[in-house]
Amino acid sequence: MIRTVAVTNAGEIVYDLPLSSLKKEEYKWYWADFQEPTEKEIQLLSKFFRFHPLAIEDCVEFTQRPKMDFYDGYFFLVLHAIHQKTLDAEEVDLFVGDQYLVSFHKNPVREISNLFLKVKKEPILQSGPLQIMYQILDKLVDDYFPPVYRLEDVLNQLEDKTEERTISSIMEEVFNIRTDLSSVRRSIIPMRDLLYRMISSTKLNGLKEKEIYLQDVYDHLLKLVEMIDANRELTADIRDSYLSISSDKMNRIMMTLTVMSSIFLPLTFIAGLYGMNFQYMPELQGRNSYFVVLAIMIVIALAMVGFFWKVGWLRYKKSKF
Repeated sequence: MIRTVAVTNAGEIVYDLPLSSLKKEEYKWYWADFQEPTEKEIQLLSKFFRFHPLAIEDCVEFTQRPKMDFYDGYFFLVLHAIHQKTLDAEEVDLFVGDQYLVSFHKNPVREISNLFLKVKKEPILQSGPLQIMYQILDKLVDDYFPPVYRLEDVLNQLEDKTEERTISSIMEEVFNIRTDLSSVRRSIIPMRDLLYRMISSTKLNGLKEKEIYLQDVYDHLLKLVEMIDANRELTADIRDSYLSISSDKMNRIMMTLTVMSSIFLPLTFIAGLYGMNFQYMPELQGRNSYFVVLAIMIVIALAMVGFFWKVGWLRYKKSKF
């Protein structure tokens, strides 16, 4: 589907023009939006707009990294929108010229649809392609915040309720959160670099007056990066704490088994010694030999338990995660 909106020299807003009418002199500038385009519509990028084949290839290929390329008479932007539920990156491509803006996206993007309808209602959107480009950038970046805040809230709730859940379930959710943070980060970091390049570039005509607005978007991206990095560090701390607790529990189990083995080792030796089937063993002839040996074994066991308690091997403090 191709949607169009144009601004006439008299300031009138006209929607749904055929492409053949867009280049008439009566129109000051226009915006053509390719949403879920068909193969035939994709071919118009080359046949009608005459865009460079490399830029068109970036549109139709698998999701590209956010970037900016300069061509004769226009520049090409690859931006990322983030799906609010899956957190997958969705590519948005912009061709920006002096008198036109062409947006291309394979999936519906709510921010672009809202802007498209607001062109007639908000005079600031009628100032030209650069303003539309800035608004798209700003809305896409603003939509990064809800999923990042949501992940941060989940992580904070996870910290507050650790005593109510098992360590395994906590760690499973921590790794899921870390995966989601990494997914969002893969879009935000290149977008930050792209904004820095746009602010620093001297090739973008008319963009200097928008520099303060682009700087605001850049600041938002810096804040997002800091939030994601802080949350990733928190997940790493929780992960390390889990590994430490798991190691401590394993050491306790091994110590318990060692203590039990140490206690039963001399008792097993005594039981094995007097369990041998020799005919002449003096101790076996006594009337009270069984009780004497049993008493000796009990004394040895109690003495070893007392020794282990004294050195602290049997006194554990309950750990809290």
